[in-house]
Amino acid sequence: MHADSTPKPVALVTGASSGIGEAIARRFAEGGFRIVAVARRQERLEQLAASLDTDVEILAADVTAADTADRAVQLAMDAFGRLDCLVNNAGSGKWAPVDQTDDQTLDEVVETSLKAPFRFARAALRVMQSGASVINVGSTFGIRGGAGGGAYCVVKSGLIGLTQSIAADYGFQGIRSNIVCPGVIKTAMTQDFWEAPFFQRLNHEMTPMDREGTVEDVANTVYFLATVPGSYINGQTIALDGGWTTTKTLTVEAMTCERVPQG
Repeated sequence: MHADSTPKPVALVTGASSGIGEAIARRFAEGGFRIVAVARRQERLEQLAASLDTDVEILAADVTAADTADRAVQLAMDAFGRLDCLVNNAGSGKWAPVDQTDDQTLDEVVETSLKAPFRFARAALRVMQSGASVINVGSTFGIRGGAGGGAYCVVKSGLIGLTQSIAADYGFQGIRSNIVCPGVIKTAMTQDFWEAPFFQRLNHEMTPMDREGTVEDVANTVYFLATVPGSYINGQTIALDGGWTTTKTLTVEAMTCERVPQG
């Protein structure tokens, strides 16, 4: 019996050192992918690489730097000779209403959450072959703008446009693009607000599910979209939110609570 000589596929994951990005890298490794992990923290990337049972290349770099995308894709090609999936996960979580968003904040959010994914997609598409895919990690707030969202909602909506443009331009070459839009997932970015009453009301009390979403939920969905079971899905926005964007629901407690007049 001969060993399988088919090269293992390769996934490039940005923001891979923690939270959703780390969970995605782990899921792809479990599925037999080799990994190129990109994030700012060298030590965390080294810990991740040591814990994965697959070949891993790491790049400690800021995704907003003009050359990071090209460096990451070149690393994949030099190390593995192919790139089968790009997961644009790195992003900025800064929120503020439009009139309270200064140019510095606007630039940071756009650079991190829209311009960097565009650059990574551009670099990846130059080397990808039929069967490959680009998967963006967005947000439900890109589907439904939220109060106080400002630049955050703008860039997440922009990622949907990027996803659809890639699908239209490259689908005929067998390269797909989809976007996964999670609801609020408990990570280092959200944990400080998790128990706050306004956060609970906006998210948990409007989600018709009996549990919270997890980083593993996101990772499993991204992995599905990148592999054969999801290989006819293209240009789609997948809301991974327990029904938040579509149901306009409230918990019984929220619907029956006594309203306190304001002012």
